[in-house]
Amino acid sequence: MSIEIRVPALPESVADATILKWHKKAGDSVKRDETLVELETDKVVLEVPAPENGVLAEITAVEGSAVLADALLGKLNAGAPGVPQPQADNTVAATAEQEPHLSPAVRRAVAEGDIKVQGLQGSGKGGRIVKEDLAQTSVVAANTVSVGLRSEERVPMTRLRAKIAERLVEAQHNAAMLTTFNEVNMQAVMDLRNRYKDEFEKTHGVKLGFMSFFTKAVVEALKKFPDVNASIDGTDVIYHGYYDVGIAVSTPRGLVVPIIRNAETLSLADIEKTIANSAARAREGKLTVEEMTGGTFTITNGGVFGSLMATPIINPPQSGILGMHKIEERPVAEKGVVVIRPMMYVALSYDHRIIDGRESVSFLVAVKQFLEDPARMLLAL
Repeated sequence: MSIEIRVPALPESVADATILKWHKKAGDSVKRDETLVELETDKVVLEVPAPENGVLAEITAVEGSAVLADALLGKLNAGAPGVPQPQADNTVAATAEQEPHLSPAVRRAVAEGDIKVQGLQGSGKGGRIVKEDLAQTSVVAANTVSVGLRSEERVPMTRLRAKIAERLVEAQHNAAMLTTFNEVNMQAVMDLRNRYKDEFEKTHGVKLGFMSFFTKAVVEALKKFPDVNASIDGTDVIYHGYYDVGIAVSTPRGLVVPIIRNAETLSLADIEKTIANSAARAREGKLTVEEMTGGTFTITNGGVFGSLMATPIINPPQSGILGMHKIEERPVAEKGVVVIRPMMYVALSYDHRIIDGRESVSFLVAVKQFLEDPARMLLAL
């Protein structure tokens, strides 16, 4: 029985998808629920599973093509046994493969740079491969050393990267964005973390990181300064009575921002578990659109990549984003004495249309105070 494989229903506000990768070829055996193809939208990657056991009979939408909801992707012959693919004999294949004709310069470059030339069509006399052929094809092994060749490759943006670019430009064009900076002495948080991290992990089954402290500090500061938790809709300002904090996560496909819903109701352990789960699923491309939609404020941590200071860009329609950075030991003055402390620069980018300078600076100072004296969060001071 032939079964049509079609594009599933796409998330709301997503018009189409791009064929990202076929995991099977026509003629391959497949098992029920095994992933056949991945579709990329501007928000998530969708996996299309096999509806039944059988053989993938036909692929009608190739990788890189755009498809609409319910479009035909291919056909599956249900219940048909798969045809095993013969394994090539490497020795015979290597013997049968004809040695390419190389010019002396190319032969030297191949020897020095471990460049793969099998299968290349030469443009020189008698089909000989010349240096220009290598530069045009750019077929170079992963461990190739520089041999003076110039190459370039043009590839289309992924849907996610294109959407990120669009939203970044939108934020800079449509918001009056400014950034204020401060620095935080992380000694108190680090001492607390070092003292309880083993017991915390044993009790809650998750590691105690810095992000939960920052999330808690941000929520408490947002309670003091509700404009930072607000957003603009036309000529109206929407004040949110809840705190949905987005945590930026870097993935191989780009930056995504899963949301911690009602962060004000969660403990440090709950926050750490939510972040760990969301980060793992983000890197696997398994986050849903709903998990990345909404949010009233965002935290991003460039410090994990070594950034000492940067200006984060607002995630529309939010009005604020906090940037964390690298913790670095620096000399600071305490009560007239110079001491070495683990310091972190923090940055708040905000929409000046609804957040004044006084509020933005005061908000960041509040975050600093909560982190430098965590007991203030417990006492709601």
